[in-house]
Amino acid sequence: MGFLVGATAMLAFLSIPLSLHTVQEGYVGVYFRGGALLSEVTGPGFNWQLPFVTSCYHVQVTVQTDHVDNIPCGTSGGVLISFDKVEVVNRLRSESVYDTIKNYTVHYDKTWIFDKIHHEINQFCSKHTLQEVYIDLFDTLDENLAKALQRDCNEWAPGIEIIAVRVTKPNIPDSIRTNYANMEIQKTKLLIAHEAQRVVEKEAETDKKRATIEAEKVSAVSKINMIKEIAEKESIQKIHAIEDIMHVDREKAWADAAYYRAMREAEANAGRLTEAFLEYTRILRYNRIRWTVGDTSCCCEYTQLDQQHQDLYVREMLSVVATWSISVMARSLW
Repeated sequence: MGFLVGATAMLAFLSIPLSLHTVQEGYVGVYFRGGALLSEVTGPGFNWQLPFVTSCYHVQVTVQTDHVDNIPCGTSGGVLISFDKVEVVNRLRSESVYDTIKNYTVHYDKTWIFDKIHHEINQFCSKHTLQEVYIDLFDTLDENLAKALQRDCNEWAPGIEIIAVRVTKPNIPDSIRTNYANMEIQKTKLLIAHEAQRVVEKEAETDKKRATIEAEKVSAVSKINMIKEIAEKESIQKIHAIEDIMHVDREKAWADAAYYRAMREAEANAGRLTEAFLEYTRILRYNRIRWTVGDTSCCCEYTQLDQQHQDLYVREMLSVVATWSISVMARSLW
């Protein structure tokens, strides 16, 4: 009896290390007993399990990268190509660990990542030509794969998050690769030619703009000079207009003065044209005129003249007669 108790105690003591285990940070522990998944999910740290009948499996719940290697596929044109590597960045949420492991075992990523990548790659290649797979649509392949994986995971395994997908360039036959290399060389040459053409066009455009600016500058200077000349001409024209106005005013003043003088002379002549003056001028038409003062007489010759000279001659003659009369009267008084 004592031997049995001692053996039991020894067995219990030896089973302690087998019952105690640790779960690393970033992982959770799931347990199987007799092949059946237990509902218990443990976190990081020390945990207990029933030795010999319970096994623990560590499931990563942080971000991880699965590498899917060597994926062969055929294009719609029948060309066989292969992708060396496809990297899938994913994460299993800790609250969905039990349901995901229960439905898809601890190798859930084989179903929803590895096998799914093979399927989606082959679907993509079979629907497109080599040109589209290798060149035209290659830049959209990683995004399309991520969307396809996440779409199916949301429906069948909601705990799996697809964060990113990275796809390497596929391997193609050497002959085709050589053709693509030559095509890239030609594209590079064409691109260089286009860039050279653009440089020439830019230089020509720059020269054109420079010439336009110079022409606009010359035009602006010419316009300024023209405005200046017009202003000078207008100033000269205004000066001439003022001078013309002054000349007209002077001529008008002279004309008014001449008119006034003529009017005054006409008025004076009208005052002189009496019957006695008319008789006097009639007498002057004779060639000889004699004035007598007392016993002294004076005789003047008078020739036929025009009216203006007649008037002047008469005034001079009257002055002579007056002087003569005064001298005669003075001698008589003496």
